[in-house]
Amino acid sequence: MSDRRPQPTAAARLSGLVKTFPGFQLGPLDLVLEPGTVLALVGPNGAGKTTTLNCMAGLMVPDEGGAEVFGSPVGPARRDYRRDVGYVGEENGFFQRWTAGRNLDYLAQFLPGWSRDRARGLAERLALPLGKPVNKLSRGNRTKLALVAALAHGPRLLLLDEPTSGLDPVVRAEVLDVLWEITEDGEHAVLYSTHVLSDINRLADELAFLRDGELVLRTGRDALGERWRRISFRHNAEKLDLPGVVEHRRVRAEHQVVTSDSEATLQELGSLGAEAVEVSRMSVDEIAVQILKEGHHVARVES
Repeated sequence: MSDRRPQPTAAARLSGLVKTFPGFQLGPLDLVLEPGTVLALVGPNGAGKTTTLNCMAGLMVPDEGGAEVFGSPVGPARRDYRRDVGYVGEENGFFQRWTAGRNLDYLAQFLPGWSRDRARGLAERLALPLGKPVNKLSRGNRTKLALVAALAHGPRLLLLDEPTSGLDPVVRAEVLDVLWEITEDGEHAVLYSTHVLSDINRLADELAFLRDGELVLRTGRDALGERWRRISFRHNAEKLDLPGVVEHRRVRAEHQVVTSDSEATLQELGSLGAEAVEVSRMSVDEIAVQILKEGHHVARVES
């Protein structure tokens, strides 16, 4: 008999999702997020990051396709998925004149699984002033409040829209520490959007690059760093067709390229008899900039 073990349920799944606005279309988008994974949705403003998160959280209805959270369909008439989702967006709907603590106590009525002990513990750890009115909180403390509110009911999937944008380095470090610890048990997952490229190295396992509403690349962070390189060399040819190259500059006989497949590029340079070949590593930030440049084409998926 064959051993047919049940496949683990994905933390989140987008299937053929399309959302259209005047002058912009997101998708069709297919995306799977496994438990224990932190996936950064990377792209410039207007790429479709917030729309993607809103569709996954059930705050926006797609025109085509759909989303699932731990096997439960997402939609306005659905309720099962909500217990597994914690969402932090730009607008969190807090009562501005109420204290942070009163806002949390109010939310406790509506979210099954809410733990006042968990909420208070997180607030204490993040040094969130619970007795202060929301309209008197700094931007950093508002983000802390939103994070506590998103985590207090114990969701297995966190959806975070630019969670560290505008935060000072100390607050950013605190928030990233909390998010990292959440996924350590292998049962939780985090999907967060960002254009703060320095956060990628600290938190994300995998990266999904969005450009103009399209997913242009899904890759592991470490795989990205291993394959991309800057390479300089000398060759008399005016133009060279090199595998993996996404940017090519030439000054006389010296060529400078950026490649997404350094092994293939170097192999071809060896065949062509290139001289004075020098290879340098690239930071994840530098690679991300290259991927998101208009006109650059890279493989959609890297392992």
